[in-house]
Amino acid sequence: MDITVEELKERLDKGEDLNFYDVREEHEFEEDNLGAKLIPLAELPDHLDELESLKDEEIIIHCRSGARSGKAARFLESQGFSNVRNVLGGILAYRELE
Repeated sequence: MDITVEELKERLDKGEDLNFYDVREEHEFEEDNLGAKLIPLAELPDHLDELESLKDEEIIIHCRSGARSGKAARFLESQGFSNVRNVLGGILAYRELE
């Protein structure tokens, strides 16, 4: 299931404690990030153990435009994660709100 940048911004502005992940590359993350935890898409399979406890919790994933995070969401769903949300439009769309 997807999440809009408007909903994400509203929840971040409220200071909600989110399971929020960025699947871009490290250099992209260093240039601009929204406060998510960085796990580059290619490394995601190596981090399943640390995410295991979140299988039934909401996980929000973003990238630059929504393509890589969409792949990450599908991968996590295939691993049994039940509530993965992809940020539509990614950080590009988020920054247009500001």
